[in-house]
Amino acid sequence: MLEAQVINQVREVLGRLSSSFTFSVERGRGTVDDARFCEFVEDVASTSPLLHVEYHEGPVFRFSILKDGRDLGIAFRGIPNGHEFTSLLLALLNADGQGRNLPDEAIARRIKALDADIELKTYVSLTCTNCPDVVQALNVMALLNARITSEMVDGGVNQEETTRLGIQAVPSVYANGELLHIGRGNLGSLLEKLEERFATSAAAPEPVERKYDLTVLGGGPAGAASAIYAARKGLRVAVVARRIGGQVNDTTGIENVISVAKTTGTQLASDLAAHLAAYPIDVFTDRRITGVDFSGDEKRVEVKGGETFLSPRVIIATGAGWRRLGLEGEDQLIGHGVHFCPHCDGPFYKGRRVAVIGGGNSGVEAAIDLANICSHVTLYEFGTAMKADDVLQEKLRALPNVDIHTQSQTIALTSSDGKLTGIDVRNLATEEVTHEALDGVFVQIGLQPNSGVFKGALELNRRGEIVIDERNHTSAAGVYAAGDVSTVPFKQIMIAMGEGAKAALSAFEDRMYQG
Repeated sequence: MLEAQVINQVREVLGRLSSSFTFSVERGRGTVDDARFCEFVEDVASTSPLLHVEYHEGPVFRFSILKDGRDLGIAFRGIPNGHEFTSLLLALLNADGQGRNLPDEAIARRIKALDADIELKTYVSLTCTNCPDVVQALNVMALLNARITSEMVDGGVNQEETTRLGIQAVPSVYANGELLHIGRGNLGSLLEKLEERFATSAAAPEPVERKYDLTVLGGGPAGAASAIYAARKGLRVAVVARRIGGQVNDTTGIENVISVAKTTGTQLASDLAAHLAAYPIDVFTDRRITGVDFSGDEKRVEVKGGETFLSPRVIIATGAGWRRLGLEGEDQLIGHGVHFCPHCDGPFYKGRRVAVIGGGNSGVEAAIDLANICSHVTLYEFGTAMKADDVLQEKLRALPNVDIHTQSQTIALTSSDGKLTGIDVRNLATEEVTHEALDGVFVQIGLQPNSGVFKGALELNRRGEIVIDERNHTSAAGVYAAGDVSTVPFKQIMIAMGEGAKAALSAFEDRMYQG
């Protein structure tokens, strides 16, 4: 099933295994798919003499991973192909002690403290770019805590089950049969949800203080540039972030980073991580900032889990997240008709009617992608004209199953039995309100700065952006901001990188002249 070239590449990756692993396969009902899936497992096993396959009978195709005969608690129902192939490889490498995404001691301690039997099932689509992050994070938890199991379920193969559960978005994570999480997520955010739902054996963690010359908050293009520029100036730097790459991880094609004709968000995030690793920078991922104190000469940043970062200077590069419609019932309908990622959730709407709200580049790109899957796509833009690049607008207008409405405001969501049924739209030119029956809505109306934790500590504008001057100073001495979280115009990767570098240079220069 795997091409010879892929098998050779996997052989290079898994050729360094030091432990014996077994794929324990339940054959399922003997369908054509089951035979093909078994071939996939055999192909992977052929890449190392330390990989073995054993077969059992079962109701559906499924395989788990055993290390030296011990079940690791990691299983795949369906084959982890496409974007999920990396999840399988990382599970083996992590179990062998050679993985790249194992957490540091502080996060590992919190995972091991979960004091309950937890059965995790993650329903995925093999075309979903956000799903692997969630699957890999939960697999890590299973490796570190013997009371946790993690199973990837291919929703396309197990359609009867996903229909019964009413799943309309991936990844969808269930813990002991109850919905835990929908959509993109990382190890830190998933761990917090498990800590909220299940007991932990440890008492309150002992506080840990970490001191640096500079603390950078955020690991996207702005944060990475800040850290690298500061490290090159000889400063001791810590990066505190949810994940390296930030929102870049959720971008598919990138063609406007100068000197790089074309890349992907995943690749760019990986490149940022590699560049950070080339310098003596301490990187702390999967952290959520819970409080700050910028009033003194020594700035304090507190994160969940009992850690405090202390430094005379801080650069805030926490970026932005998807802006929501702010309508009644929206939160309850996310994953049940309201979506933000067309690549992840679009396949659920094959042959159905959907709408895209937003006429910028992301909205038009979403509409183009969805038009290849859905029977009909309607795009609604609030302004008098779409804001997307002309080349994208031309592509969209050429599609026969797309309608475009400008001066349109979505004012209500309608639903039945917990699922979206349509939207009410006001024509801003005529004030007429119409209802459109829909199966799904994809919201692409821009970004909202991740600045909530800084409210009261720094000056924010009415949009929630941190106010900065031309040298990235904020309203607090020794605190700087860069990228999408700040008032800098034009939220672009290139601009964020430049602003991050500028903030680091400002911080270094202030240190030189102000002490």
